[in-house]
Amino acid sequence: MTNAAAVQFGRIRSTLWPIHAHELKKFIPMLIIYALIVFNYSILKTTKDTLVMTAKASGAGTIPFIKVWVLMPMTLFVTYFYTKIANKYRREQIFYIMMSLFVGFFALFAFVLYPFQNFIHPHQLADALQSYLPEGAQGLIAMLRNWSFTLFYVMSELWGTTIMTVLFWGFANEVTSVSDAKRYYAILGVGANIATMLAGEAIGYLSSGAFSLPIYKGDSWGQSLSLISVVIVFSGLASMFLFRYVNLSFFAGDAKTAEGRAEPEKMRMGMRKNFAYLARSRYLIYIAIIVLSYNISLNMIEVVWKDQVQQLYPNPTEQNAFYGKVIWWIGAMSTVLSLAFTGPVTRRFGWTVSALVTPVILLVSGALFFFCHYFRQTPFLHHFSCVLGATPLMLIVLIGSIQNIFSRACKFTFFDTTKEIAFIPLSPESKLKGKAAIDGVGSRLGKSGSGLIHQSLIITLGSVSMSTPVVGVFLGLFFIGWISAVKSLGKQFDELSTSSQEPAPEPAPNPTTADESLARV
Repeated sequence: MTNAAAVQFGRIRSTLWPIHAHELKKFIPMLIIYALIVFNYSILKTTKDTLVMTAKASGAGTIPFIKVWVLMPMTLFVTYFYTKIANKYRREQIFYIMMSLFVGFFALFAFVLYPFQNFIHPHQLADALQSYLPEGAQGLIAMLRNWSFTLFYVMSELWGTTIMTVLFWGFANEVTSVSDAKRYYAILGVGANIATMLAGEAIGYLSSGAFSLPIYKGDSWGQSLSLISVVIVFSGLASMFLFRYVNLSFFAGDAKTAEGRAEPEKMRMGMRKNFAYLARSRYLIYIAIIVLSYNISLNMIEVVWKDQVQQLYPNPTEQNAFYGKVIWWIGAMSTVLSLAFTGPVTRRFGWTVSALVTPVILLVSGALFFFCHYFRQTPFLHHFSCVLGATPLMLIVLIGSIQNIFSRACKFTFFDTTKEIAFIPLSPESKLKGKAAIDGVGSRLGKSGSGLIHQSLIITLGSVSMSTPVVGVFLGLFFIGWISAVKSLGKQFDELSTSSQEPAPEPAPNPTTADESLARV
């Protein structure tokens, strides 16, 4: 905690609520919008996994195939679409366009795609392919067989990237300074964590079968899925209306300068320009490495954990209810970290120490999970699990759940806060182009990269469980790169924050523009 913050608010308030009264008009709407977006993100995160893994002839091994063959192409398309509308519309209009596309899809899924799944899914074709392809390709076939579920999974993943990361955090970074961010973002995290806890409760209630609708005729999972989709739609609409209110009320005083504020959004953008600009800036490259490392590491661990959860809870409603409990604990742990640690650690120890918290937590907890998984057949683990009144599978799922809770809690607090603060000192051009490239594609590239590794291992070794030891070796390499990137970026961030001057991108190798060079390639 800085001395200035303690003087302004007092020691306790500087930790729990370092917000001035005159800032509430700006801060409270941001807090509610972010909470609504995270509420949807948390529900979609669990529902998409359960939907895909419990579908016909599917399982956890289907997820890596989706990430490689569908998620990455869709990410590139959505990023391309975003750059096009960003060149034509203002930030507020972009928010409505993108949000409408997502809300419209989830409404379509709830009322059309899922009810008519038996008519639109090519089960006969998938069965024919299964007879010709090797066992390791079962995930690829399941991805095609249940294509509407695959699309639900992809749109759910893109919600986190497009709506939460690019749109909301782009808006927040535009209206927030570095000094304010150190006070705001930890509290925004608290609101998000409470929303995550509420999402966990909502998932548990909607998956509990507390009430039955006649139209579903005993299909409890179908009922839960449809109700969840309806909740997603209404929450998305609420965030749109509130965002409109914010722009009409808070920015009403700046109406005369609205065009000036929107100018960064009107900067001409293109995917080649964004990535060429990223490639010439070491500062942005380090941020990209951090984002890639996080997504690859977490997703490689999650696939192994979800495979164990699938074995323990094969029923979709029970599995989704279990994920709801995990989501609740993620929100609770994130709240504790946000209130007691994230803000104070960031203000007292600086950016580098705060950014190192996430990789260290993932490294330690991931190592414990893989240790238990690798030695699951040993007498020691059997005896230890019996002492706890559980089976080895239950123990592995429990440790994996704890690992996931701590990893996600760090993501919503230390990781998101430090990553977004790293963007703030940059010029409007760097914020727009760098964030579009890193958050729009970089995070998905990380997930697709983990999927490509897992997919190759599954095809080669036959299953998720057989590939787990090799996955651990890959994870060690990514953690080394992640920690090294944090240290290097921390030095540049401290210099940049002190001098308030952004490091210029590396000059292009020739007088022609980077876009022209890439176009020739």
